[in-house]
Amino acid sequence: MPRTLADDLGHRVPLPDGPLARVVSLVPSLTEAIAATRPQALVGATDWCTHPVDLEVTRVRGTKNPDRRAIIDLAPELVIVVQEENRALDVRRLREAGVPVWVAVIESVPDALRALRRLFVDVLDWGAPAWLAEVEAVWAAPAVPAARAEVVVPIWRDPWMVVGSRNFTTDLLARAGLRNVYGAHDERYPHVELTDLDASGADAVLLPDEPYVFTSDDGPEAFSRTPTQLVSGRLLTWYGPSLLEARQVLDGMCRGR
Repeated sequence: MPRTLADDLGHRVPLPDGPLARVVSLVPSLTEAIAATRPQALVGATDWCTHPVDLEVTRVRGTKNPDRRAIIDLAPELVIVVQEENRALDVRRLREAGVPVWVAVIESVPDALRALRRLFVDVLDWGAPAWLAEVEAVWAAPAVPAARAEVVVPIWRDPWMVVGSRNFTTDLLARAGLRNVYGAHDERYPHVELTDLDASGADAVLLPDEPYVFTSDDGPEAFSRTPTQLVSGRLLTWYGPSLLEARQVLDGMCRGR
């Protein structure tokens, strides 16, 4: 018999009774998480789902412009999205076409841990994967430690944009002892003048490779006062197995500055 569960926005989502066998993920980090747990159940993913590198599933374009017809043709038992990355319009149109869609809301590490456990245990009915227990063990400390350094995280240039408030990355950094200088900004991803970024007093500018691809030749040269460090965007924005590597990398950042 079918069952229903309310997603993070309160929408009742119809689900098969028993483990799900056909899933489409429109979230790169959740694609990695599903592929690490039950890869045979993943039938579709976005072009931005780059991990694991050998993933072979039907591609359905991007997170914000998915090919809805291709998704419908895959006949998934569930499409998985998150509020921040995916459009409400696509969620609505897929539901109107009879495709069940699960929406998660993730703005912090605790949100991510809760959403992952609920997704695998309650929604997909697969049980908790071993890697999730490891992630919970290294990230589940309830208290945010004192900051050992202050950082700025640009996500775009020309115009320059940075990570601001009320998002997973700022909370992740804080739990690793890195205070985001713009973490209390009114906006989640504000525009900031380059001169202000360089004069922010940060101990380091962390330059990720997504969504803007900062490289050794594109980004560091813009800063004359603040040291820069290239970092994988996956370790700053993805939630799933990558959180194990993120813990190790972030713990080593800005030490001995």
